Amino acid sequence: MIEVADRLHTVEEYYFSKKLREVNLLIASGKSVINLGIGSPDMQPPQKVIDALTEGLLNPNAHKYQSYQGLPELRQAIAGFYKAHYNVNLSPNTEVLPLMGSKEGIMHISMAFLNKGDEVLIPNPGYPTYQSVTKLLEATPVFYNLDEANNWLPDFKALEKLDLSKVKLMWVNYPHMPTGAQPSQYLFEELVAFGKRHNILIVNDNPYSFVLNENPTSILSVEGAKDVCLELNSLSKTFNMSGWRVGMVVGNNTLINNILKVKSNMDSGMFYGIQKGAIEALKCSEMWFVTLNSVYKKRRDLVWKLAEALNCTYDKNATGLFVWAKLPPHIKAEAYIDLILKENHIFITPGTIFGSQGEGYIRFSLCAQTEDLEEAIARVK
Repeated sequence: MIEVADRLHTVEEYYFSKKLREVNLLIASGKSVINLGIGSPDMQPPQKVIDALTEGLLNPNAHKYQSYQGLPELRQAIAGFYKAHYNVNLSPNTEVLPLMGSKEGIMHISMAFLNKGDEVLIPNPGYPTYQSVTKLLEATPVFYNLDEANNWLPDFKALEKLDLSKVKLMWVNYPHMPTGAQPSQYLFEELVAFGKRHNILIVNDNPYSFVLNENPTSILSVEGAKDVCLELNSLSKTFNMSGWRVGMVVGNNTLINNILKVKSNMDSGMFYGIQKGAIEALKCSEMWFVTLNSVYKKRRDLVWKLAEALNCTYDKNATGLFVWAKLPPHIKAEAYIDLILKENHIFITPGTIFGSQGEGYIRFSLCAQTEDLEEAIARVK
């Protein structure tokens, strides 16, 4: 038997990869499972986006290798999007790099800047991929706790007490997943100042800023942020394009060029038609966001009712594609969602997959039809 690389012993299979096999077995046995676990938008992208993809198939250049940096007009559309919605000026030629999904960007950035033994500040709770990629590269995760009492924001006094001498990179994710906590301009200013004081690269992962949020913001709007910050963004949630795999990383030219060195050795460019569709998505008017969020608001109202039926509490000021709900005291998250799956055939995500600070919480996805949500409420009542 050929031995696997040592790095594989540091990570486990992604939680949803394993859990969905269990869900699919229930479905195969005839159970009608309502999936409120995954944040994969179930609505369609704008029609003009699909039309642009279709038309792109007929372009003579569509089937050739594409530029590692993406079409110039895609970079221009990304820069225009950032100016229009975040009031951030970006050079499309030097400060924008399209990605095949922002998740891949986590690996690209980590490979570009981390050496074995470097330390990485990772939010707890937070997106599990930050930790797994760090371990795969033989760097060391250093978790910083977020909690409800501090509105799920970093505690800078606690951070300053840490030995930061080996910390190279810090992951932040605002609007926050899974809690839906929103950033303030002051938070971003503190993060930029923290990065400069300790020579730490701050990366804000920002795919949720247009879902049920009236104030989209970017860390790059802070003066001097480009000196120490990068931002990841994605079309997956904003335009219902998760399967298209279109993301971006933006920041200063030097940082972007280092990431390009990694990316250009890992893919051969994004498919032409997908790029053309992405360009149209980034040009959508404000009405797209209004329409999208009107649907999510109705769904969120129903999920709040479902949470209440399960005796959970939640924050009505939270944003994003999920509802983060607190369980009654002394109830363990994983045992509870397993019980709900077994007895009510509803799949909900336990907060613990996002870190130890997620114990006592569960996460509901809004990516389900209203009929399914109403049925879920009826099942638990």
